Amino acid sequence: MFEVKKVSGALGAEIHNVDLEHLTDAGYAELHRLLLEHLVIFVKGQGHMSPAAHVAFGRRLGEPELHPYLPRLDGHPEVVVIDSEQGGKVDVWHTDMTFHERPPLASILQIVDCPSSGGDTMWTNQYLVYEQLSAPMRELLDGLTAIHVIRIGNEFTSRAEHPVVRVHPETGRRSLYVNRLFTSHIPQLSRSESDALLDFLFSFAEQPQFMCRFRWSAGDVAVWDNRVTQHYAVNDYTEPRRGQRVTVLADAPTGNPPRWPHYEAEPGQRYWPARVNAVENY
Repeated sequence: MFEVKKVSGALGAEIHNVDLEHLTDAGYAELHRLLLEHLVIFVKGQGHMSPAAHVAFGRRLGEPELHPYLPRLDGHPEVVVIDSEQGGKVDVWHTDMTFHERPPLASILQIVDCPSSGGDTMWTNQYLVYEQLSAPMRELLDGLTAIHVIRIGNEFTSRAEHPVVRVHPETGRRSLYVNRLFTSHIPQLSRSESDALLDFLFSFAEQPQFMCRFRWSAGDVAVWDNRVTQHYAVNDYTEPRRGQRVTVLADAPTGNPPRWPHYEAEPGQRYWPARVNAVENY
């Protein structure tokens, strides 16, 4: 039987007595239940999980994504290599790849090498973020969408429009769905309104009461629900930190339809599209 230990009051649980290399159907069903309950689970003591087992676990959740920008493991295109020595540090709060029409359902990351100190990762519970906003603010956000983009060099390579508040397809709960790295603007608002609202939402969502923080050991595997979390890789180390990640695709995010059309500037008024937050070196 799995041993489960909560990491924080907001989200996260360590799972012991699990062998992902030889996971049974019953074992997967229990891990899936725990993922929906805790939003991010940390499966301890996995040693060096084989790429085949890593991909097979991802396939239980859904279709593995072939990442268009990050390096992949030789012979296993579904496995992305995250290497701090090769630009693999993303110390900005974000949800993975929201710039796609079908962002990932989940990410499965195993840390292969970790520094002797530092290199933790933090996650936030976006259910709680939404639920602790005031009723008038929730009502406004439920009628808005947001544009998510990524920029590689000088090119905008992917763009998607998603509800600001999405409904989880398995639990039916609502959560805030904007993030500092990829959310560009709210198209129903003017630039100044959009910037002000997003600045508030980003800061509100990044408060410590919504977070958990995990200290890695080599071989640990984290599985998180991208539909309802953000995460942040703490950049406080100099030794190498390397991991391997599989992401699983989901359906397009759903929520309330927008209640207003896209904002249009008055004739003669100059209107600049909102800022782009997405980093070039993702």
